[in-house]
Parts: sequence; structure tokens; C-alpha cells
Amino acid sequence: MSAIDETHDPARISWVASANGHSDFPIQNLPFGIFAPKGGHRRAGVAIGNHILDLAEITELLPAAAASTLQGPALNAMMALPRADRVGLRQRLSELLSDEAHRGAVEPSLYDAATCTLYLPASIGDYSDFYAGIHHADNVGRQFRPDNPLLPNYKYVPIGYHGRASSVRPSGIEVRRPNGQRKPLHEDVPSFGPSRRLDYELELGIWIGRGNALGEAIPIGTAADHIAGFCLLNDWSARDIQAWEYQPLGPFLAKSFQTTISPWLITAEALAPFRIPQPARPAGDPAPLPYLFDEADQQAGALALDLEVTLSTAAMRANGEQPVSLSRGPASNLYWTAAQIVTHHASSGCNLQPGDLIGTGTISTPKPGGYGSLLEISQGGKAPITLPNGETRTFLEDGDEVTLRAIGRAEGSVSIGFGECRAVILPAS
Repeated sequence: MSAIDETHDPARISWVASANGHSDFPIQNLPFGIFAPKGGHRRAGVAIGNHILDLAEITELLPAAAASTLQGPALNAMMALPRADRVGLRQRLSELLSDEAHRGAVEPSLYDAATCTLYLPASIGDYSDFYAGIHHADNVGRQFRPDNPLLPNYKYVPIGYHGRASSVRPSGIEVRRPNGQRKPLHEDVPSFGPSRRLDYELELGIWIGRGNALGEAIPIGTAADHIAGFCLLNDWSARDIQAWEYQPLGPFLAKSFQTTISPWLITAEALAPFRIPQPARPAGDPAPLPYLFDEADQQAGALALDLEVTLSTAAMRANGEQPVSLSRGPASNLYWTAAQIVTHHASSGCNLQPGDLIGTGTISTPKPGGYGSLLEISQGGKAPITLPNGETRTFLEDGDEVTLRAIGRAEGSVSIGFGECRAVILPAS
């Protein structure tokens, strides 16, 4: 696990004034991303307050091992750096942005974030999605199997499937409502057309750093060293298409049409102050199999993040009304840690590569108020919710805008955020 050092000092402030007290990007965060200034090309940057620092312009000020990985339009090579080199890069950036002595050399390379375009931080070779949010699995399972919501394998094996990397998009890119086959229970045969039950899923994304060779496993004790960082992830889901197609092989077109992520790589190093013990399993639950158990991971494998989902309809935006909060809850509501997910993914000899993306699965609470999807909130469409302006929803309508947010909070530490994971729904083509 990454250690807490001077870069996390709550007393450290930046000469970039907007960083001090910033809700997402104070100097204690320093997330990496790929951006382009107006009229410019894509390049690596670091978010600091309301600005983005162009790393390609200051490579001569950075450690040589890291500087060579920051020249292109993707962060895969930087993610693959040994942890010591990533720590050294973070420490140097923190020094450059806090010490006034460096201001003259660095300030010309700052861009107003509001004038920049953000892109995916990596070239994503593969994307896999897991089902590690036990309360989501339980809430959804009860709709179909009230007496046996979780299948027998759930508490033994991290459940996952291989998703579609080509349709991952950064925050702000619209989502086109998918077409597909749908067969409600009251219809005898399926029909083809726009999804009628479009939903979001509140997840964390895990970015792979150093990979593993084909045929080699990643031991649970070293799995954290293979995680470069995290993001927010919305695994949009067409529930009606999914219900018809998923048996026997699982999700396909119902989830492949688009996945939205927040564009900033929140590094494992930045999250060191927000490491907390993995919640204890309920009495009677099986212990993880030995290849998935590590005491250090159990003591610090979860994250103290507050998650929130908000909804803004087209009518709300037209009337200048604020988005409504649909759910709030902690990221610790995961049955498996990120390290366990990575270890299981590679346990068959599957080779993970720098820049691969893994979703945790929908993160929900056991009770209303923190459900991570409309499938849960509306009880499968049986209980419409009424918004403050009188509109109702069971699932998403065209023009709806969904935003995910996450804030890391810990006593004695400066809070850091992930930035927005946001998209508007467009009508089907």
C-alpha cells in the first residue's frame, strides 16, 4: 500500500490560489489526465485547483524516469512505472506547485481548466466489469429470488464479465439510447427498438498499472502494486435488453453501447490517507479462499469515499433548477477489495496490461437512500420516484443528465475529489 508522506500534509498549500480549499483538486490530490488546451493537441496534465498543469512543457523539471512517459497522448507508460517512480513524480510535482521558488518556471504552463477539453487518460486495451457491490446484488436479487437473492457462488468468487473497451467515453460525452431486443413478461415474442428501461450504475473504476505476463498470476500480497489508481465509472445498462439476452452467457448489448468514466486518474498514492479496513464479513459467511486473502489488504484495502448520484432532467435545466440527489453512500459497501478483484482477474493466467480498466460493480447501501441504480430505487419500475418539479421516473428518459461524484474524507487529512462523471441521454438513432 502507498504510504502517507509530505505530499499529504494538510498544512501544505499551493501558490495556485484556486487549489487551496478546492473541493476536488487541492495540492494533496494531483490527479493525472489527458487534456488539450483550446486549439492545441492532446497531452498529459495534472489537475490543480481550477487549472491544469501541462506536463509536457515542464519535463526538464521532472524526474527523468517519469518525464519520458509523459510525452504522448495517453498515460499507459506512466501507469506502468514502478511505484517508487510514481511516488517520486508525485513528490516533485507537489514541490513545484507549493514552493514559490518554482512559480516562475511552472506558472506559464498552467491552463484554465474551463477552456480545455478532457479525454480518456489511457488507451484502454481491455475493460472488465465486476459485481462486487453486495448490497446491489442483494437488492436486485430479491426482486427475482426473494428467498435466495444471492447465488451460491457470490461469497466465494468475485463475479465479473468482459466488457467493451471501445465504447468507454470520458465525462461529458452524451449517451445514445441503445436499440435492442426486448421481451417484457406480458409479450409473447420479442420486439426490436429503443430500450425502455435505461439505467445508470454507480461504480468505481480501477486502473491497472504494472501488468503480468500471460500465464502468470498476481499474488494477493502484491496486487496493490499493480493498481495505478481509480476513477468513477457509470456502466450504463439497458435493463430490458439485458433481461432478455443475459441467459445463459451474461451481459452483451445491454451494456456494450457505452460506459462513462471520470477523466482524472486519482492515483493510489493520493488515496493513501483514505485507506480503511475492509468491512468484516457477516457471521456465517465463508472466509475468502487462501489465494484471495491477505491480512494487510483486509486492514487497508477499502476506501473512505463518499459517493453521490444526481439527476437533472431537461425540464429542470430549462427552468434553472438544481439537480436532485438520488443517492449517497460509502464506497466501502463492496464485498471484495480492489486487490482481490485484480488477483482473481489474473488468477487464471489472464494477462493484465497498463491502462486496462476494471469496474467494481454497482455500489449500493442495504437500505434506500444509497441505492446505486434506478433498478433498485424504483423497485424494478414498480415504484416511480417523484422529483421536486413533479416529474416522475422509473428509468431514465431522453434529456436526463446523470452525474456521479466521489469525495475522499478522513480525519486529519484534506479531502480530495474525483471530478465529475457526467452524461446526458440522447434519443435512440
